[in-house]
Amino acid sequence: MTMPQSSSHSTLPSLIERSLDQNLRPLEFYLRDQSRLPGPRANLELVEDFSSLVAAVVQEKPEQVWALLAYLISDDRHKVATNTPAEFVMMCGITAFGACAAVRSSWRSEVYELLAQYACSTCWRVREGAKIALQRLLESVPRETISYLTILARQGNYFQQRAAVATIAEPALLSHAERLQAAIGLHKAVLERLRDSSALDRKREDFRTLRQSLGYTMSVIAAADPEQGFALMRTCASWRDSDINWILRENLKKKRLARFIEYTIELWALLT
Repeated sequence: MTMPQSSSHSTLPSLIERSLDQNLRPLEFYLRDQSRLPGPRANLELVEDFSSLVAAVVQEKPEQVWALLAYLISDDRHKVATNTPAEFVMMCGITAFGACAAVRSSWRSEVYELLAQYACSTCWRVREGAKIALQRLLESVPRETISYLTILARQGNYFQQRAAVATIAEPALLSHAERLQAAIGLHKAVLERLRDSSALDRKREDFRTLRQSLGYTMSVIAAADPEQGFALMRTCASWRDSDINWILRENLKKKRLARFIEYTIELWALLT
């Protein structure tokens, strides 16, 4: 096996190669050491490099790659502390599962379910890893991934609904009409469920996390398709729901909507 090279992390390819021969600890130590955690910003470049390198060899050594990634995420996702090297290692494994499933179709069903589980982690970087993994799948197999995101939006818990909207609310992904229409539909489904949430649910952490994400994702959709995006926001304003009104106000503060003056003035008027 010839391991691709990494321009940013010259020792990473050899460490991955050794890990595929069951020498796992040196790679784990390297990921921990280079994580930049604790700190304000994890080493996302390393996450991307690791995922790409592993995905490049998964077709040749699928069993070894699966064993490696399973090892990296083996800590209990509910017990890993946030802002720690252990969280970073888990993020690397989760993200790489998505990158590998994007090129290895036989993994996808199991990986989708895995990502739905880790989207519920109490650690936000692990949830972010699940989102990035789903985005890799969305780029490679959009229809299949949209179908799964729709299940999360319509049937998932609050964390899983958050994964659905956060995954698809990425400007680079919304240049395709199919993904843009899916984004509108996913947001509509999630917002309707949020509107119908009980007062008790609205005090929960997972509900607040979903609300926080919706506080920016709707502006991404509206910037990509002002006609449909603002139409959805006006519909939401008509519900007179306090949490949804908060979401709408947060989106209206985003600079990406500043050029849509006519639309934003109309929406602000509905919220006063």
